[in-house]
Amino acid sequence: MGGEVFTLRSEDWRAILDDVERCLPAEACGLVAGRSGHSTGVFPITNELSSSSRFRMSPAEQIRAMWRIEALGWNLEAIYHSHPQGPSGPSHIDVAEAAYPEAISIIVSPAPAGFGARGFRIDRGTVQEITLLIPGSARRG
Repeated sequence: MGGEVFTLRSEDWRAILDDVERCLPAEACGLVAGRSGHSTGVFPITNELSSSSRFRMSPAEQIRAMWRIEALGWNLEAIYHSHPQGPSGPSHIDVAEAAYPEAISIIVSPAPAGFGARGFRIDRGTVQEITLLIPGSARRG
């Protein structure tokens, strides 16, 4: 893992998990707002594909969420999605379709005790894992 660290507040991790569980068996997806390497809010977005192996965010919902993030004075820090059947890292499709290199890709996947998460920087086909901290959780990516 690289030296970069991103911290998800426990309430933001819970919001992501709630979205992941609600969307099963399809992939969940959404945006994570934040500042200075810490989350400040989560914005679940509808997966228009309703697929268990791919996601495509609703463009209208994504734009509304990005406007809201900007209005609050926050930044787009991460984009999350789930891999309900694994793997815990980015798929070749995730790498090929990554459109926001400035945003961390958070992948939520099955773990021994529910779901876990890992964070990655994906930029022009290069993938670098970052340290993802989730205070109050045994799972740290």
